[in-house]
Amino acid sequence: MRTLSRAGVIVTAASSAVLLALPVAPAFATDGTYTVQLRQQLPRTATTDDGGAPQESRDECPGVPDGQDGWHFVLPGNSTDFVKLTVTFEPGGEQVVTNFGPPSDKHAYVWSQPGAELTSAVAEVRGGDLKKFNLSHTCPADTTPESPGESESPGESETPGEETESATPSASASESTGTTASPSPSASESGGEVAPGASPSSAPSSSPSAQGEDGNLAETGSSAPVGLLSGVAAVLVAAGGFLAFRRRKAQQG
Repeated sequence: MRTLSRAGVIVTAASSAVLLALPVAPAFATDGTYTVQLRQQLPRTATTDDGGAPQESRDECPGVPDGQDGWHFVLPGNSTDFVKLTVTFEPGGEQVVTNFGPPSDKHAYVWSQPGAELTSAVAEVRGGDLKKFNLSHTCPADTTPESPGESESPGESETPGEETESATPSASASESTGTTASPSPSASESGGEVAPGASPSSAPSSSPSAQGEDGNLAETGSSAPVGLLSGVAAVLVAAGGFLAFRRRKAQQG
């Protein structure tokens, strides 16, 4: 009896050792889902460079708003999908994600404040037999302040007085040569028309003023009455005509 008891103890101990050596299978929920942990070490930021998750451009994190850090989680294999993803950031708190993709439910995208630490990530999945899931890559927000554009170099400052000089009309030809150009007399001033081809200097000079020394108009004819002179002229014309008639008649006779 003692020999059998000892043998039973040995078998029991050996069986326990074998069971402990076997990997622990994930605990499945009644609906076929189970929970897996993140493979990368936490806490970490989107810019942590430990080789665990590369940093990609913003195009690699679709749907992440500008100015936020993007995080892309992925499930290994092809037979497992996300059901729920719970992540916690500091600052930012907990986020629960139930919408996944693109391109499929194997991919999950979340975002956080720039520089926030991911302190926890737990996934509820369906299908397959996973132990861990992965942080594929991050898309850090571009927090580099925009360098002010090269300011346009101001135009050359105007030398005091330069603007005044440009606004002042240039000196006339007479001022630059010291001589004054005499204006050519017009036709009305010269008292007659200028001959074609003649230069203005060859035009007749202005006629003397018709005014007398006392400022009154000078007399241009006799002071005799115009009617008397007309009568005398008519008599002389008649007499001349009579004499011419008699001479012509005497020659004919």
